[in-house]
Amino acid sequence: MLVRLLYASRAIDKSAEAIEAILSQSRQSNPACGITGILCYGGGIFLQAIEGGRMAVSELYGHIQKDARHKDVVLLHYEEIAERRFGGWTMGQVNMSKINTSILLKYAEKPELDPYAVSGRVSLALLEELMATASIIGRA
Repeated sequence: MLVRLLYASRAIDKSAEAIEAILSQSRQSNPACGITGILCYGGGIFLQAIEGGRMAVSELYGHIQKDARHKDVVLLHYEEIAERRFGGWTMGQVNMSKINTSILLKYAEKPELDPYAVSGRVSLALLEELMATASIIGRA
């Protein structure tokens, strides 16, 4: 049974090194668990979609909730899925510096990443558009 989980959190350490460490760890451990996904980071906020088996996704989300690098972890959306949307990524990263602000304005009141201010479905639609417009780096 495949599922997709979407959550938001705030970074404790906003340095480029800390964000890269999170991505690196995800890319190392996710393949063995059958986890794929995408991470969007901007303005100190993470928006992440993770896909995989129900137990693997649940365990990973539980770990994220306890991870000292995150605070204000909020579940935005959870669903059973027939197929992965982010199957080509062990953990893709959205390059926020290359995003056209009109894409952000399409989904929110202000041209900034704020999944706390919109629904989970809107956040998922934003991630899908970012993927479609090739705003994602780090396919590894």
